[in-house]
Amino acid sequence: MRLTFCGVRGSTPSPGPEFVRHGGNTSCVALSLDGDDAPTLVLDGGTGLQRLTRVLDGQPFQGAILLGHLHWDHTHGLPFFAAGDRPGSRVEVFVPSQGDDAEEVLARAFSPPHFPIRPSQLEGDWTFTMLEPGERRVGGFDVLALDIPHSGGRTFGFRVSDGRATVAYLSDHSPIGIGPGPDGLGEYHEAALRLAAGADVLVHDAQITAGEFAAKARYGHSAVEYALGLAGKAGARRLVLFHHDPGRTDDQLDALVAGLAGAGLPVVAAAEGTTLTLPED
Repeated sequence: MRLTFCGVRGSTPSPGPEFVRHGGNTSCVALSLDGDDAPTLVLDGGTGLQRLTRVLDGQPFQGAILLGHLHWDHTHGLPFFAAGDRPGSRVEVFVPSQGDDAEEVLARAFSPPHFPIRPSQLEGDWTFTMLEPGERRVGGFDVLALDIPHSGGRTFGFRVSDGRATVAYLSDHSPIGIGPGPDGLGEYHEAALRLAAGADVLVHDAQITAGEFAAKARYGHSAVEYALGLAGKAGARRLVLFHHDPGRTDDQLDALVAGLAGAGLPVVAAAEGTTLTLPED
């Protein structure tokens, strides 16, 4: 499979020259099957979803979008996704189950007076489905969705496999909500360990650091050090730090990763526009 990072920021976009290398768009990762250039599965619909239109080179999107939760930074790209909002597109949107109608739940922040149209008014063939925890086939991939703690609404982490490689995706994760854990940064709880177990790549919330944790943990995010600990405990082969703080510059991200040298596994900070091909040669 191939992962394309379309948006890697958390909370709000970060424009400006100091955010160019890693990018300023919010959460969106596109997955393609081997031998297929066009992504068929998208994890989250932040402002980075606009970049996927360029990846598709003008072709309509045919596939699924899994929303880990419904905060603005994970949904704001949906009405601006030109490859989906056009005749000929086929877009399945999956929302963590809450209520009876997925489109209606999404429309609470995506309809007048908050926005000119509602989700059902997008062009093309869009469907909106409540997603329950468990395993299912989505966009040609095997997907496991599990509840993980995060402030302000039901949130899923995902484990995605094509039969040859596995990606774990926990974009917004607040393990302190379950308990302090051994380091005071949150529990290494069952769902997180199951999602990340033996994954080729763990893409994980790294919005804050241990030093910032006391002041910022109330917003529902993980410390970089927790992500590293989870990768080690779960046996993940590679860690990609994700959902970067909107104020953390490229230079600061580079310094953060440099400080993790010798961590025992490869660690990188996600950068908009980059791709990973799995399994790696």
